[in-house]
Amino acid sequence: MNPDISLETRLSPSYNLPLGIVVLALACIWLNIWLAAAIALFGLFLAAQAKLLTLVFTPANLDIYRGSTLIRQFPYSDWQNWEVFYQKAPILFYFKEVKSIHFLPIIFDPLTLQACLEKYIPRA
Repeated sequence: MNPDISLETRLSPSYNLPLGIVVLALACIWLNIWLAAAIALFGLFLAAQAKLLTLVFTPANLDIYRGSTLIRQFPYSDWQNWEVFYQKAPILFYFKEVKSIHFLPIIFDPLTLQACLEKYIPRA
């Protein structure tokens, strides 16, 4: 058994943001049906992503899986900064690496996300 397994944290999906976007789309039906449809499709897309993608915090990397396939690793040593926007209703996660900037919608458990960020990549 790999001893690092117990140190990994797998984030649960959160459907709060996709559901909120779909509710917003329903409210927009009276304004413009095509706008409402586009917003609803975006909400459904985010719900599908929440179901398909998994974020795993390991001692050295943030790993992103699609099903059981590792699709991307972000080593913490490359991170320069991170932020979770709108603490009361988290909707966006930002982090900057040496080579690039990333924005991710909060489609994962925001409390566990914040705890893992503070544990693995504490602010200076």
